[in-house]
Amino acid sequence: MKRFGMMIRLKPGTEEAYKRYHAAVWTEVLDKILECNIKNYSIYFKDGVLFSYFEYHGSDLKSDWIKMAAHAKTQEWWAVMEPMQEPLPTRKQGEWWAEMEEVFHLD
Repeated sequence: MKRFGMMIRLKPGTEEAYKRYHAAVWTEVLDKILECNIKNYSIYFKDGVLFSYFEYHGSDLKSDWIKMAAHAKTQEWWAVMEPMQEPLPTRKQGEWWAEMEEVFHLD
C-alpha cells in the first residue's frame, strides 16, 4: 500500500459548488476509484487550498491511472471539476494535483 497526499488551489467563488458536487459524487466515479485500487480517500479544504489523501492498494499504479483516465464518466466529472481548480505553479510536469512528500506517518 502506498499513501498519497496531493494539493491544488480552488478558484475563488467555486467553493460552494465544489462542496455540493462532492456531497453527491457520481456513483460511476466512485466505483471506478475503487476499481483502480484507491481506498481511504478524503479531500480537505482550507484557505483556498484542497488537500487530498488516499491509499493505493494495487500493484500497477500507472495502469490504474490510465484506466481511470480512460473512463468516460470520470472524464465527464473531471470536466466539471477542472474549471474550479487552479494547479500549483510548483507542481511537476504532467501533474494536475501536486503530489506532496510524506515526511511523517504513525499507524
